[in-house]
Amino acid sequence: MQITKDILIIDKPEGMTSHDVVDAVRKKFNIRKVGHCGTLDPMATGVLVILMNQATKLSAKLSCDEKEYICRIIFGSSTDTHDRTGNIVQVCGIKGVTTQLVRDTIMSFKGKQEQTPPMISAKYHKGERLYKLARKGVVVDREPVEIEIKAIDIISTGPDNAEFRIICSKGTYIRTLCHDIGKKLGCGAYMDSLRRIRSGQFCIKDALTLEAV
Repeated sequence: MQITKDILIIDKPEGMTSHDVVDAVRKKFNIRKVGHCGTLDPMATGVLVILMNQATKLSAKLSCDEKEYICRIIFGSSTDTHDRTGNIVQVCGIKGVTTQLVRDTIMSFKGKQEQTPPMISAKYHKGERLYKLARKGVVVDREPVEIEIKAIDIISTGPDNAEFRIICSKGTYIRTLCHDIGKKLGCGAYMDSLRRIRSGQFCIKDALTLEAV
């Protein structure tokens, strides 16, 4: 669904960066001014709001909208990227981790809190992207950022995993939330999948695949 002639809602596929999607739209319509609202990691899928031409002026406003996701988390180990694409840095197992403990721990993250951005992120440190520093093996101190987890609904739990729906503020790293959940549980955890189903007023039911644009 094309919301206006200058706003497209794309269902981003796994494996593409948000910038890859912007490039694809730019080439398809042969226009120069194209941007997006709210970066999705390459492994994540779902709603990516694409702005074209004069609509790019709305970027700052629309980027501040709350986001809604479906996330799957794996317990028992942690990775350096906080998701399944990274290298495993710790294996603790899940002995003593009960379903009720998992539920209580996930739900304890609801509300306002401070979150430290991961090293594998697009945030800047002294003019350089954190992920570029991480690739060089450099780890720097990062200032915590205030975020808000507005709602969490646990969809399912398994022996070593859980799936939940989450509504959160701008700037929330769901993979870091997964890492922090694992840390609080004492067993480690990482994000296995992430699908954005809403960004502000724009929902996944309104999204087009790149092939359908």
